[in-house]
Order: sequence, then structure tokens, then C-alpha cells
Amino acid sequence: MITPTASFKDNLRLLASVDGISHINLTDAAGATVDTIENKPGKQGSLVVYQYLAEIFGSFDVKAAAHGLEVFAEHTVDAKNRPGAHPNIDRLLDVIDTGKSLDVEVVRA
Repeated sequence: MITPTASFKDNLRLLASVDGISHINLTDAAGATVDTIENKPGKQGSLVVYQYLAEIFGSFDVKAAAHGLEVFAEHTVDAKNRPGAHPNIDRLLDVIDTGKSLDVEVVRA
């Protein structure tokens, strides 16, 4: 597990590449897919973080979500000030607020 810095860019350098990953599926307790994060421009930073959280925690519970918010660093502050601007951070905030975990499936290309 990394010790996050105050910089998202610096934190990304500490995490594994997403080369070879097609997307990540997030499912609720009933097994329904609630969202997918694709490996495409504009989403790759979130994909890197979500892949890392999946490797370390296995699923997104409150503890994993809190650590993820630290990894997103300055973007977490922006997400709290502008709900909807960062949906992948909003999702982690929702896990913390509701206590409802999400399962993660990393799909390789």
C-alpha cells in the first residue's frame, strides 16, 4: 500500500500501469453492474486508482474508499466543492456516506 502524497500526479507515478486492461466493472451487493470505467483518455487516472484499490482491498468498502480519496489528492477537494465534476471520486464519497460496498472486476484486454 502506498502512502499518498498531496499530488494526484505524483501518486499516479507510484501505481501500476493500466496497459492491458480494457475496463473495470463495479457491481453492487445484488451483482448488478452500477458503472464501468473504460481505458480511454480522460478516464485513465481513475482507472489506475481503481485498479490499485482493487488489488489492495479487493472491493470498495469504506476503508478502501477513504484511501482512494487520499490517492486522488487535490481532486478530492475539488470533487467535494463541485459535486458531479468528478464522478469516480463522487462514487467513493458515496461508499463512505452510505456504507454500501462495491465489488470490482478488472477486465483485461
